[in-house]
Amino acid sequence: MVKIRLSKIGRKKAPFYRIVAVDEAKKNVGRALETLGYWYPSKGNLEIKKQEIKAWIAKGAQISPSVQKLIAKK
Repeated sequence: MVKIRLSKIGRKKAPFYRIVAVDEAKKNVGRALETLGYWYPSKGNLEIKKQEIKAWIAKGAQISPSVQKLIAKK
């Protein structure tokens, strides 16, 4: 099953998150299938590719609760 979730990158005390579609079976290892946006909380930058997210949902992907909150915010 594919999940749409946050992937943390960046350094300590300066997090940067990518919104990615990833195979749930691979957990934290493995590459993302597609990058669907990013969130930089310290600067307040949020970019979401809504069309691509809708396409993944149509294919059966599930969204994590944290990504749902970000989509609602945007």
